[in-house]
Amino acid sequence: MKNRFRIPIAAKLISMTVGLTALTTVAIAMVSADRFEKISMDREEQSSRDQSRARATEVEGLLLAYVDKAKVIASLLMKDTGSAEEKAKSLDLTFGRDKDFVALDVISRQPGQPLRVINESYLQQYKLDKTFIEALRVAQAGRKLVHSERLFNGKDGHIEIRNSSIEGGAPLLTIGFPLAKDEFGAVTHIVLADIRLDRMQKVFAAMSDRSLFLIDDEGKLLAHPMEEKVLKGESVASMPIVKNALTAALKQGQMRFKDGETAEPFTGAFTKTSLGVTAISVVSDQVILEAAAAVKREAFYIAGRLLSLALFFIFVFSITLTSPIEKLVELTSKVAKGDFSNKASVTSRDEVGQLGEAFNSMLEGLLERDKVKSMFNKFHGSSVTEDLLKGNLELGGSKKVVTVFFSDVRDFTKFSEGNSPEQVVEMLNEYFQIMVAIINKHGGVVDKFIGDAIMAVWGAPNGTERDPQNAVKACIEMRRSLEVLNTTRIGRGQVPIKIGIGLHRGDAISGTIGSSERMEYTVIGDTVNQASRIEASTKAFGTDFLLSDSLAEFVKDEFIVEEAGRVEVKGKAEPLTLFKVRGYYDEEKNPVLVRTQYSDYEAAGDDKVKMAAS
Repeated sequence: MKNRFRIPIAAKLISMTVGLTALTTVAIAMVSADRFEKISMDREEQSSRDQSRARATEVEGLLLAYVDKAKVIASLLMKDTGSAEEKAKSLDLTFGRDKDFVALDVISRQPGQPLRVINESYLQQYKLDKTFIEALRVAQAGRKLVHSERLFNGKDGHIEIRNSSIEGGAPLLTIGFPLAKDEFGAVTHIVLADIRLDRMQKVFAAMSDRSLFLIDDEGKLLAHPMEEKVLKGESVASMPIVKNALTAALKQGQMRFKDGETAEPFTGAFTKTSLGVTAISVVSDQVILEAAAAVKREAFYIAGRLLSLALFFIFVFSITLTSPIEKLVELTSKVAKGDFSNKASVTSRDEVGQLGEAFNSMLEGLLERDKVKSMFNKFHGSSVTEDLLKGNLELGGSKKVVTVFFSDVRDFTKFSEGNSPEQVVEMLNEYFQIMVAIINKHGGVVDKFIGDAIMAVWGAPNGTERDPQNAVKACIEMRRSLEVLNTTRIGRGQVPIKIGIGLHRGDAISGTIGSSERMEYTVIGDTVNQASRIEASTKAFGTDFLLSDSLAEFVKDEFIVEEAGRVEVKGKAEPLTLFKVRGYYDEEKNPVLVRTQYSDYEAAGDDKVKMAAS
């Protein structure tokens, strides 16, 4: 039940009303938008058909007019009767005054030069002369554009229309068709008429959301809103609508397709002309559906305003009911995090008001309990305090396997004699602040301070399988932290501190001792005494950290230990074998030495220990 999901009353009221309103509005908006989208698609499809048909009709009329004029001009070129002056005058009236024609060739099946007439004034706009037409014919044959053989061997009414724009030339459209036949029905003469491309381009030049363009029977552009595509002679044969137009038997058609690169959907329509060219109309579905999307957005906008009004009125209604409860929930959350500084200010004369009074009473009791807990923490540590408050510790104590720690400041008596009491206390407080934090960090409990000495324990009141390793880790970190502290002290002009640490593991009695009027939580037993003797032995070996042999055996797989020697201690019949800790093994089992200038120092005697004979 601790992690039970909670839904506020206000949220329930608001969610229910908003949900019903939103469901209704969204349903209406979606149905309306879908219907509008369908109508828009149908309308645009019809518009695409109409646009392509209109352009095809306009183009067909224009091209047929060009063909008719070209036949007249060709007939004049082939006319043998009349004087040259009359012939030139007729050509001037037909070809010369028609600004759309740039050049016209009448080519015979028999080898020889074609009959040709050229509008040089147009070519001069592009700094070209009449030799350009000859180069154009060569390029047309090489690129298989308007091909003479196809025209000579074509069926009746065969007409070819090609984009003849070449690099460095004038933009032209070439129309080719058979002109005359012999008595056997074989084509004897054909016509190649070059028309200004800009005349055709004007029909498709308007830029809009809909793309309208003209293609030949090979899918190459003859006219397009983007003129540069036409001048490059680009092919759009790979476009799905163009493929459909080139292969379809019907004169007109339409389809929906996706762009091959962007996958954007399009709607297209085509209309073929009788001259082999096709008008294409293409429009993006995004453009078609833009109006429908606008309607949908407006519907959701209106729905949003309605929902906002609904939220406002429901909120005003629910706030009178839920606000006091929410305040109590907020205060309860703060109390759960340890903040007891806020009281409930609920003044309503109902059940919620009674709940607020009960909350304040509870808060006073918790505040008193927290003060007691804070006081115990400072004297005993958090884990001891928790057990004391729970009442789990037995009067008289219980037997536990513990790891006992003793540390002592070297030459503390000499330091005390040479400094004022305030300086001594300041040094101890700074030193204790660092060391106690390390002990707590690694799961230890500070049992007591004995002058400059610290007694700590791992495994009481609650222990773990890693207590010995955690204790050794704490001692190694103390070694490093002491070096940092001494660097600071030396920088302030103060003398550095040296310490000795003793660590031993074994059985001890953990519990409260004293009387009914004065009690103290501690651990007692031979393990404690032996840890104290080991700490005193650090002077004799001139090192900052020693372990008992039993503890060294327990942690040797994780820490670098080496035998320091044997000592006889007060209260022990047999000498103790002690070990130094030089570092630890990392995750790859590589040795990592942890030594500082304060790890080893000159050995000195101690009345509690005596070096044993080896």
